[in-house]
Amino acid sequence: MITVEQCRAARALLGITQQDLANAAGVNKRTLMDFESGNRTPVNATLKVIEGALTELGVDFLENGDVAAGRGVAMRSE
Repeated sequence: MITVEQCRAARALLGITQQDLANAAGVNKRTLMDFESGNRTPVNATLKVIEGALTELGVDFLENGDVAAGRGVAMRSE
């Protein structure tokens, strides 16, 4: 499941705002703000929608085995 750090890093790589991501994912901006600030964790279905939107926008999610430092994100190479 996507982490707070991955979400923030993915947005930074894409150069998009929280509102941009909220629109792309079809979630409320407040949900995204609360997640990224660590105030609350959305239900798994919402996290999947956010992760899916970021993937559609061109981000790949890296698991522990993909990078020495642990979980992360990268721009998809095409």
